[in-house]
Amino acid sequence: MPYLNLGIVAHVDAGKTSLTERLLYEAGVLDAPGSVDRGTTRTDSMDLERRRGITIRAAVTSFAIDDLQVTVVDTPGHPDFVAEVERSLTVLDAAVLVVSAVEGVQPQTVVIWRALRRIGVPTVLMVNKVDRAGSDVARALDQVARRLTPRLVTLAAVEGEGRPDARVHGVPLTDPSVVQSVADVDDLVLARWVDGEPARGRDVAGAVRRGVRDGALTPVVVGSAVTGVGMTQLRQVLSGVLPRADEAGVPAAATVFAVDRDGGGRRAWVRLWSGEIAARELLVLAGRRPARVTEVAVSAAGGSQARTSVRGGQIAVLRGLADVRVGDVIGRPPARRQHRFAPPTMQALVEPVDPNQRTALFAALTELADEDPLIDLRLDPADGEAAVSLHGEVQKEVIAALLDERFGVRARFSPTSVVCLERVVGTGSSVERLGQDDNPYLATVGLRVQAAPVGHGVEFSPGVERGNLPPAFIAATEEGVRSALRHGLRGWPVTDCLVTMTASAYFPRQSRPHQKFDKSMSSVGADFRNLTPVVVLAALRQARTVVCQPVERIDLEVPDASLTAVIALLGRLRGAVVGSTWHADRTRLTATLLSARVPDLARALPDLTGGEAVLVTEPHHHAPVPGDQDPPSRRRRGVDPGDRATWFRHVPR
Repeated sequence: MPYLNLGIVAHVDAGKTSLTERLLYEAGVLDAPGSVDRGTTRTDSMDLERRRGITIRAAVTSFAIDDLQVTVVDTPGHPDFVAEVERSLTVLDAAVLVVSAVEGVQPQTVVIWRALRRIGVPTVLMVNKVDRAGSDVARALDQVARRLTPRLVTLAAVEGEGRPDARVHGVPLTDPSVVQSVADVDDLVLARWVDGEPARGRDVAGAVRRGVRDGALTPVVVGSAVTGVGMTQLRQVLSGVLPRADEAGVPAAATVFAVDRDGGGRRAWVRLWSGEIAARELLVLAGRRPARVTEVAVSAAGGSQARTSVRGGQIAVLRGLADVRVGDVIGRPPARRQHRFAPPTMQALVEPVDPNQRTALFAALTELADEDPLIDLRLDPADGEAAVSLHGEVQKEVIAALLDERFGVRARFSPTSVVCLERVVGTGSSVERLGQDDNPYLATVGLRVQAAPVGHGVEFSPGVERGNLPPAFIAATEEGVRSALRHGLRGWPVTDCLVTMTASAYFPRQSRPHQKFDKSMSSVGADFRNLTPVVVLAALRQARTVVCQPVERIDLEVPDASLTAVIALLGRLRGAVVGSTWHADRTRLTATLLSARVPDLARALPDLTGGEAVLVTEPHHHAPVPGDQDPPSRRRRGVDPGDRATWFRHVPR
């Protein structure tokens, strides 16, 4: 059986989830299409998704068109979850981009289109809501041609647009409008068209398929997910135009694109590129220990159904892979561009409403972060602190809902803040000697901290002490160094420095006469591990650090009429325009802006541009806080090793 792994993508509220429901209904999977407004859709399973009427987590479902098995991935449309969209796109054979005939091309539509083109996903455009008052397909397609791509081939047309009884009919492949569009990208069709010869349907059909596969053409259909008009034409395009999954090849190769849990426990969603995976098979995931698959299942009309095996071309659910994470691979998947969504630079602290649930909160957050690496959880059990990275404010609500629904833990968040770092400015040294100046540890540790180039990270060197100190004590010292550098002089992580041991001493393993090993007179790893932070902070004070704040690179597309106001806003926010291009009536700006200022820009743009701005951001670099500003600091919890006496008192040997 041939397979098509299809993504349905769109700006929020364009109707992609309703379209998924309609396709399932037309295929006989559902007795009636669900409603987003009533919270009865199959793919929106979270309570929060039903309450807000938005898709948060990519959902998988299936239906058949004749002999073609279509697996649909319904992806989020809200900008906060573009990372979820991008990592789902990498496992698709094709996508349907939904555009509202009423609202037209919206900002997130442009963002998703760029991702589709960057990853190379063949795409069909579905103009939805032709039954709504205000529908204007011609205007929507004009916006598509100007802002997305002019290479369109329209395969369906609407009659009675803007009325509940609007009808849709297909446009024949031999229609002059279709032939002219295809002739722009296919030499054979062009030659016959120029010579005045009638177009052959099979030639045009083949040219359309090649053009869609290569990204040179985008077929367009129109319709309404609510009334069902246009679904026949869409189904014909899905089965007859879009490229199908390649099932050939051995051995097994697969990509893990999602990890979640259901009533049966942890499960991994994988796209098989080739080969076969069977239940009870021992799989080797790149960089991880071999694990045995306890169950294999696929998405089917009645839900998830167990199989003895799955083969190349399918999307499957695997159980039994306890350590699997998003992004893991099995075998050698084909080389295709992976999503490049950069890690977030914003964070918020999370704490339980009930202080007695702190341990349960930590366990729940750990499980969520294990499923989704983009959460980037940082736990400090000693200080009772948990911090999560964020792409937007809606993610707080999502994480809170997951904690409540799945784990019964109610949580609250601190205000969102940026994550800064500290870089070493000069060189500093310090030493704490065994048996001197109230040093309670049976160890001598001397360290030199010096600046390293930007991007170097933290490097530890035992220096000449490599031959003087047992390897276990060197390892304990490095552990203490890296632990201490998690909080610099202002409380931020310290990076881009070289830390070198300059002195060491220890008491060898010994015991009193006729007794076993005596720790009171023998050095242990904890002596070096606990003493090192005191030395590191003293050396840092001498070397000095500078706080650096994150800077985003922004790609901003605005109407020309709003350009002056937007540039003025960037100036007020201390942004810097580094490049610009013009196309039709729009300008595309490239600029840098402090991450802390990006929310201010995002809030102001809709009013300045009439909701027409397209904003894409990605972390770019960290820049020192200007000298005329007070550097931000992060409160340190727990004992400060910079306070030597207090540290020795509270961290005894």
